[in-house]
Amino acid sequence: LRTLAKNLIEGQSTMTLATAQKNAAWAAPVYYVFFKSSFYFFSDPGSRHIEESLAGCLASAAIHSDAYSWKEIRGVQMSGSIDMVSRKLEVVETIGKYLKKFDFTQDFFSKDQALDMDAFAKRFHVRLYKFKPSIIYYLDNSIRFGFREAVDI
Repeated sequence: LRTLAKNLIEGQSTMTLATAQKNAAWAAPVYYVFFKSSFYFFSDPGSRHIEESLAGCLASAAIHSDAYSWKEIRGVQMSGSIDMVSRKLEVVETIGKYLKKFDFTQDFFSKDQALDMDAFAKRFHVRLYKFKPSIIYYLDNSIRFGFREAVDI
């Protein structure tokens, strides 16, 4: 199951983050890169999902593949927390992985521009964050209808 979950995570590009505050739920899709047991993404520090997750210390996330029949439904459901990434080495490593996965991102910058956190912040008004799951469930209807089991990845 671990391999199935990792393959699904590595094969997708977007994850839906969910937060809640004052009896109001919110969900937001983000592009991500997964490594070191965390999901890294860029987001505006003033966005609702960032403000709520940092204030409440909790978030959930879901990743799924496209499905056109009930047997094709596969995904992961997660609970965890979101933190801003500030360690320089971690930021540099993440940006490299992000640019490799989402090479179109380079189209937003001039060819001679250094693609670092300052460039991303200036161009998109974002910071780098990571979703660190505390529990991950893999679901896969091809195994059986409603199959869902906790996995470590």
